[in-house]
Amino acid sequence: MRVMKWSIIALAVAAGTSQLAMASSQDESKGFVEDSALNVKLRNLYFSRDFRNNDSGQSRAEEWGQGFIGTFESGFTQGTVGFGVDAIGLLGLKLDSGKGTSGTGLFPTGSDGRSEDDYSEGHGAVKLRISDTVLKYGGQFTAMPVFATDDSRLLPEVAEGFLLTSKEIKGLELNAGHFTRLNAQAHTYKDSIGWNGDDRIKGPGLTKADVFGGTYEFTDNLSSSVYYSRVEDHFRKWYGNVNWGLPISENQGLVFDFNIYDTKSIGENRTGAYVKNADGSTRELDNTALSLSGAYNIGAHTFTLAYQQVSGDGDYAYGIDGGGTIFLANSVQRSDFNAEDEKSWQARYDLNMASYGVPGLSFMARYVTGDDAKTRTTDNGKEWERNLEAKYVLQEGPAKDLSFRVRQATYRSSDGVYYGSSSIDEVRVIVEYPLSIL
Repeated sequence: MRVMKWSIIALAVAAGTSQLAMASSQDESKGFVEDSALNVKLRNLYFSRDFRNNDSGQSRAEEWGQGFIGTFESGFTQGTVGFGVDAIGLLGLKLDSGKGTSGTGLFPTGSDGRSEDDYSEGHGAVKLRISDTVLKYGGQFTAMPVFATDDSRLLPEVAEGFLLTSKEIKGLELNAGHFTRLNAQAHTYKDSIGWNGDDRIKGPGLTKADVFGGTYEFTDNLSSSVYYSRVEDHFRKWYGNVNWGLPISENQGLVFDFNIYDTKSIGENRTGAYVKNADGSTRELDNTALSLSGAYNIGAHTFTLAYQQVSGDGDYAYGIDGGGTIFLANSVQRSDFNAEDEKSWQARYDLNMASYGVPGLSFMARYVTGDDAKTRTTDNGKEWERNLEAKYVLQEGPAKDLSFRVRQATYRSSDGVYYGSSSIDEVRVIVEYPLSIL
């Protein structure tokens, strides 16, 4: 299988050798200052989670915060080799919380169990560019399927390390990275991933992660990706994707998306599989997780069906390699449906109101159900989740691009082994406003 995947990439490279750009990005550089950009995203987030029968005793987690996500990207100096710098500044402010309602993941939690009033961090990076290839070292956001920083709370995760991105051949993007730190979304020190306790105490952190792979667009409607990662003393992963769009008419089309992960423990096996033995021992991870989705679009309406399954030993594991490292169809608002041997199905409907004279307004509803999950207490765990979402983005005026988003989730599982509660109702209200300062 691996030989076949890499053969596809080899064919892509061969096919693209005649498509080399005459003028590269570096040739067109205007300069360090002239191509610079400074942006700030304002994010206001209300997060409420009702644990209807939580075994831990907490009945509700509810918090409200204001986040500021600032990014500066310089241009590249002119010449054969261009140099530049990037910077990230993050600030989170608590607007409302309480000792009995903390734990939403929006803020760091102190030793007294209360959320901190504010938290902030800064990251810098240096970069160089030759032709259409960029090498960056320092703090950065990543979006590779085997190493992806999460942005589902008030502030995003930030990775630290090297990332090489090459786009020398039209339609082909290659990536290679080496990362040594990854901060969690609600912590202030840069090696906090994998730690959920007192923010003043260091967690286990990320030791080392190596990543390489790429994506090739065969046509405007067909693309494929192959990636590999190795996270020291945790696991190695292979990932593959095929995405195919099939136009039917001017306002109709089909999109098929296939994703697959192959994960296996390495080194000290710090992640391991779920503890199932009476003596508390763990097994090594050795599993395959895949999903296949098909979406039919007709005008304002999109109908999606998806199937996902995990086979082998252990859950599909991620997190130490980034909270967004789960490019599977049934990873939704609350659950990922990624337990050992779990099979899950999804039905989804999207409505874009632009066709009805209200551009910027959209709605989404989906239902996911899973069964045959192996957990600590059962070999036939069941769970289901329903999501509803409404979003509106202002299309013009002084507040253009200001967005309002409401997300609701209802989650139920058969035995309460998922997330400590078998019944969860969740609401998120998100208001975002991107500012382009420079």
